[in-house]
Amino acid sequence: MEYLVIGLVAVFASLLTFFSGFGLGTILTPAFMLFFPIEVAIALTGIVHLLNNLFKMGLVGLKANWGVVLRFGVPAVIGAAVGAYALLQFSEGNPIYSYELLGKTMHIKSVNLIVASLMAFFAIFELVPVLKQLQFNKNKLIIGGAISGFFGGLSGHQGALRSAFLIRYGLSKEVFIASGIVIASFIDITRLGMYFSRMKSISITDNLPILSTAVVAAFIGAYFGQKLLKKVTLNFVQWTVAIMILVLSVLLAMGII
Repeated sequence: MEYLVIGLVAVFASLLTFFSGFGLGTILTPAFMLFFPIEVAIALTGIVHLLNNLFKMGLVGLKANWGVVLRFGVPAVIGAAVGAYALLQFSEGNPIYSYELLGKTMHIKSVNLIVASLMAFFAIFELVPVLKQLQFNKNKLIIGGAISGFFGGLSGHQGALRSAFLIRYGLSKEVFIASGIVIASFIDITRLGMYFSRMKSISITDNLPILSTAVVAAFIGAYFGQKLLKKVTLNFVQWTVAIMILVLSVLLAMGII
C-alpha cells in the first residue's frame, strides 16, 4: 500500500511542481510520514526533491536565464546556508498557539506565521490586476533570493517565495520554470549538506525500494509536466503559482504543515 500511495503522490506532486516551482516536498513529506518516522520521512523527501530537480534540470535547464540564476541563486544559496545554520543551532521556540484538528494537536509558530504572511502577500500580486503590472528590478531580485533562501534553510518553505519573485520578473514560462529549477537544485544541495548531520542515523539502504519508487514516480511526473508545458499559457502558470501560494500560506499559518 505504501508503494502505491507514495508513488501516486510523487507523480501528482512532481507534475504540479513543474509549473508552480514548488510543492513537491510539502505534498510528499506527509505521504512518507504515513509510513515512516518523521526524521526518515524528511530525509527521504529531501533526496527525492534533489534528484527530481536534477532530472528536471536535465530536461529544461538549458533554457534557464543564467543572469537571473546568478542574481537570485547566489544570495539564495547564501541565505539557505544561514537559515539552515540557524535552524541547527537554535530551537524554533515554543508554539504561540495550539489546537486540536482531527484528533491531532496542531502548533502555530511565529516563524510559520511570518513565512505564511510573506507568501500570501506575494500571491496577491498575481490576483490583483493593477499589481500584476508591477515588475521587480535587479536589486529586488537579489533581496528576494536572500529572503527565500533564508526561509528555505530555516523552515523548508522557500519555493513559494522564489516563484513569487521570479514570476514578476517578466520571464517567459519556459525560462521561468527552467531558472527556478536550477536555483532550487543549488539550494537543495546546500540544505542537504547542512542537514546531513541529522541524517546519519537513517539507513537509506534499508529504505531504498520505497525511495526508488518515489524517485521514479517523480521523474514520470516531471517528464509529463515538460510535455504539457507547450500546451499551457504563462497566465495559467501565474494563476497556478498564486493559488498554490495562498493555499500553502493558509496551511502553514494554521500549523498543518
